[in-house]
Order: sequence, then C-alpha cells, then structure tokens
Amino acid sequence: MAEEEKVVLLTQDAYDKLKEELTYREGEYRDEITQRIAAARAEGDLSENGGYQAAREEQGKNEGRINELIVKLRNAKIMEAPDAGTVGNGSIVTIDMGGREMVYVLGSRDIAVATDYDVISPESPIGAAILGAKEGDTVSYKAPNGREISVTITKATPLQ
Repeated sequence: MAEEEKVVLLTQDAYDKLKEELTYREGEYRDEITQRIAAARAEGDLSENGGYQAAREEQGKNEGRINELIVKLRNAKIMEAPDAGTVGNGSIVTIDMGGREMVYVLGSRDIAVATDYDVISPESPIGAAILGAKEGDTVSYKAPNGREISVTITKATPLQ
C-alpha cells in the first residue's frame, strides 16, 4: 500500500522557485549530465572510469530530486498569508529569547527556498508553541533536553 502523501504548504514564491528548479533539472541539467556520461563512455573502459561513475551517480541524484520535486509540487497547497501580528504558517517571526532577538520563518523546510531566514517547523516544540501566538505574547515550550524555555513574540509579519 502506498504511503499517504502529505500536503506541502508553500508560499507562491517558494512554489515558483521549486517549479523553476524542476524545469532546470528536467532540461538543461539532465542534458549536461547525459553529455558527461557520453563523453566518459567514449573514453573506453567504464570499470575504471571515475568520470563515468561520478556522472552516473550525479544522474541518479538528479533523477531522485526530480521525483521529489514532482511529488512536492503535486501535493503543494499555496498558503494564505497569515494576519500581521499573529504567528501562522508563512510568518516571519521575531522572538526574544531572554534578551537575544532571533528572526525565523514558521513553515516547512520547503519554504526555505524562498527566503534567507532560518525556518522553524510548526511541528517542532518551539513552532507548536508560537503557532497562533500574537505580538507581545510570551509562550513556553519544552526543549528536547527537557528544559522549559519561554520566548516573547516581538513581531510577526507575513512572508511575501
């Protein structure tokens, strides 16, 4: 039985960048690898041809990434921008961790292609704690080491 495919929440920008990567990998990059394999084959003995082996390995990685992108894009749901001031999927969140201010995007790691910010998963302990919080709220979560940590949401804006 096939594993149920999970919905991938993406911003429009992240979706567009993944689509662009897929187009590149299916076209230009795939052709480049094919040419490298053909050139290495022309050199003769493939059993001791490092260039051939490397190109074949790269071809396998590329095809794997293509398949991954196809599944993600097929299961993608463009998320609605969260309201300013409230933390939601796709929010840029500024948090105060005991005097140290940090800025993150809340969402799947696939959103990372559309931003320079570090990404926090909504399923992580801190992500679950801040999801739905509003600017000025202080929330607590239990870190993997068991320590209780409090953070204050100082700013929450939609990722554009």
